[in-house]
Amino acid sequence: MKIFKYIALSVLAVGALSSCNDYLDTLPDDRAEIETADQVKDLLVSAYPHYNNNTIMEMMSDNVTDNGKTYASTVLKDELYNFKDVDDTGNDSPYQSWNGYYRSIASANQALLSLKELGAEKDNMNLVAEAKLIRAYSMMQLANTFCMAWNPEKADEYMGLPYPTEPAKFIGGEYKRGTLRQLYENINKDIEEALPYIDDNTYTVPKYHFNRKAAYAFAARFNLYYQNFDKCIEYANEVLGNDPTLVMRDFEPLTQFGAQDIGTQWIKSSDKANLMLLATYSGASYNLVYPVYPRFQHNSIVCSYETFWAKGPWGSGSGGTSLVPGKALLYYSNMLYGKSESVMFPKLMPQFEITDKINQIGYLHAVDAIFTGDETLLCRAEAYALKENPRYDLAIADINTWIQTHCRPEASDGSKRPVLTEQSLKEFMDEMEYTPEKDIEQWSEYTIRKHLHPLGFTIEAGSTKENIVNLVLHMRRLETMYQGLRFVDLKRYGIAFSHVVKGDGIKEFNTEEVNYADPRGAIQLPADVIKAGLPANPR
Repeated sequence: MKIFKYIALSVLAVGALSSCNDYLDTLPDDRAEIETADQVKDLLVSAYPHYNNNTIMEMMSDNVTDNGKTYASTVLKDELYNFKDVDDTGNDSPYQSWNGYYRSIASANQALLSLKELGAEKDNMNLVAEAKLIRAYSMMQLANTFCMAWNPEKADEYMGLPYPTEPAKFIGGEYKRGTLRQLYENINKDIEEALPYIDDNTYTVPKYHFNRKAAYAFAARFNLYYQNFDKCIEYANEVLGNDPTLVMRDFEPLTQFGAQDIGTQWIKSSDKANLMLLATYSGASYNLVYPVYPRFQHNSIVCSYETFWAKGPWGSGSGGTSLVPGKALLYYSNMLYGKSESVMFPKLMPQFEITDKINQIGYLHAVDAIFTGDETLLCRAEAYALKENPRYDLAIADINTWIQTHCRPEASDGSKRPVLTEQSLKEFMDEMEYTPEKDIEQWSEYTIRKHLHPLGFTIEAGSTKENIVNLVLHMRRLETMYQGLRFVDLKRYGIAFSHVVKGDGIKEFNTEEVNYADPRGAIQLPADVIKAGLPANPR
């Protein structure tokens, strides 16, 4: 039996049309013939997202600051850094992220429909599972970008997003945003239905697909955000096993390489830490890593007081001066490159696809390790501290595992890698002042200790829970640099921060004392989508 279908390359096809329904239902005339399950498998290879939200989320976060007007920028970086609604429609913009993730969802939906019409669902539940995880992941990325963070007390009030479960049709029901609760319930449903059927034998190159460990790592992160902490722990355990170091990065060999080689090694599918890799069309490496447009960037000041060189339980890095190799315990601190206006750790390095060898032109890609054992460990550590009956001992054990793999045993100045206890962590945090929440211009006032205003629950200031969460959030910040997850954490915990704009004052975020849930945390929908009829995010 032959089945001819329009492959839905974009559920949300670009263009201002007469109504929201028309906008969401219009398809390009790109026909494909699907007549076997193997062809569905091939379709799923191309169903993974081709765009990302890294630039959006990083430029909105506290990982960057302003080097001044003498340095070049782009319209996109300027709008994001200033917390403006974005008009830019180029690569890495909200416009491209929106369309890219919904294209991915459309292809996953086409795969599901084709399997159904071929009568091949029961015999290919592994393909059904992969399609549902692609759909769930793309919807989660859209939620992280265009919605508020999960808050069970506000989930029926906050807007969600359309969650298509079929390829777009020229007739059909209306598309509505729904609520955040409905959106998360749909993501959760897809994940739960998919997990039992993931089969690593399906894939030739498993690390570029939702292999079993990647699927459970995704489930762990989602349930952390969803505040299902016991579920997060359960799924993280499936990834980490009895010895988490078996799926964590080995930093010592990387110290022998230069920047480009570190970047190459970082995304090797053979690296035990890399659970899943995603290749996208993206200039994120030039926006975030290389100082091509360095006005708004992760510079030596942010690095010294907030990120890699900031004081942690393992000591500090360079203190704002040129790094002395081998001085710091933290491996990251000894593997930084660039200039004072742009200090980079060499991950997410530019990858070029040459399409014209004579003229040396082609496409710029970013290859991102979107799920790793290291990040999954930190998801579990946070969940241990936040669960109904917290296990601080297990949370600190995970923290120590991270320190063990991310710090040298001994630095050149004789300092030793720490092994934390609840008491030693308390003593460290008690020595740290909280970073002020408003009008911050003195970088010397910054520390890794932040005021936490979590959405949907409370954490007592100065408690063991707060100490653990603050440290884990800092470690997650280092672990996920350039990947956009820091902004999600800022939203989840209502952490106040500021973007200093030289010559134009201070732009504050999350500093409303009554409600530490800044509406700008939900990036504005693309203008064409709003014009087509979907309600805009409130401002």
